[in-house]
Amino acid sequence: MTDHPSPPAVVPSPLTAFFWEGAAAGELRIQRCQACGTFIHLPRPVCRRCHSFDLRGEVVSGRATLYAHTVTMKAFHPFFVSRLPYVVATVELAEQAGLMLMTNVVDVAEADLHTGMDLVVTFEALSPELTIPVFTAASSIGASR
Repeated sequence: MTDHPSPPAVVPSPLTAFFWEGAAAGELRIQRCQACGTFIHLPRPVCRRCHSFDLRGEVVSGRATLYAHTVTMKAFHPFFVSRLPYVVATVELAEQAGLMLMTNVVDVAEADLHTGMDLVVTFEALSPELTIPVFTAASSIGASR
């Protein structure tokens, strides 16, 4: 029997529970101010634009463009050793200029990665308790998303 390490534990807070519940349901949810419409990531208790406390997680399209990336050659946690190398990326979500999310890009060759490339969200279950949003080339999914 091979002893495979568990993924890092995620402990949702009242501010982040919607995000993790959405990922488990196959939805990318981002916090949005209900007063002014601004999307906010990382989640905050108050809107940085209008200072409203009326914030909630909303489903977004999952479309994004690649803003920046790096190929990771050393795992930060034992769970990820078998996944090396992997791409860590910052993507800009389509819903709002400057709305960034740190993630992984999967199923794209390193040589094919380029700033501005169209991406789409998909979800990866790392364990029964943890599903994460990751991105792949929009061309590999099709234009229907």
